Amino acid sequence: IEAAMEGNAADGTGPMYVPFGHIVANEKWRGSHLAQEMQGRWASSTPALCHPTPLLKNSGKLQGIVVVEKTQMSEQYFPAMQKFTVLDLGMVLLPVASQMEASCLLIQLVQEQAKEPSKNPLLRKKRALISESALLRTVQQIPGVGKVKAPLLLQRFPSLQQLSNASIQELEPVVGQAVAQHIHAFFTQSR
Repeated sequence: IEAAMEGNAADGTGPMYVPFGHIVANEKWRGSHLAQEMQGRWASSTPALCHPTPLLKNSGKLQGIVVVEKTQMSEQYFPAMQKFTVLDLGMVLLPVASQMEASCLLIQLVQEQAKEPSKNPLLRKKRALISESALLRTVQQIPGVGKVKAPLLLQRFPSLQQLSNASIQELEPVVGQAVAQHIHAFFTQSR
């Protein structure tokens, strides 16, 4: 993990080559409990300490992930993080209870992708992050939007991020004033 933390680019910016079976972490994690756990487990090859987690099994095809430590103190921020990660970025959010659980999860991800490099969960596919049908079903769940208006919205606003940032005036020509207000309220009002 240490070698991967240092990076490849001379100035620390730009794309970085990450070999299969390696994890890149921000410099701030150097020496942390998370990094120590991963180095210790990886070096000693003791997968018995890291049991397969249901999170990994149920997360589907991972294309981009965010691992977040969900504790009693951070629980109040979780809904906002979940909305941003899943709806705005279209990425998978995997909450963990501790840095130890995070290290186990990351090790499992690396081990899985090392088994079958063609199924590397950390590589993005060229196609969209969210399939069109899943995106359509998601938009249909917005109050006031149904099977007829969802495709119209997606023609004008092809991503959830664009749709969530649209003003009432931009939405009105597509769905009318009342539904435009419902959509805008859905994305802007906190629950």
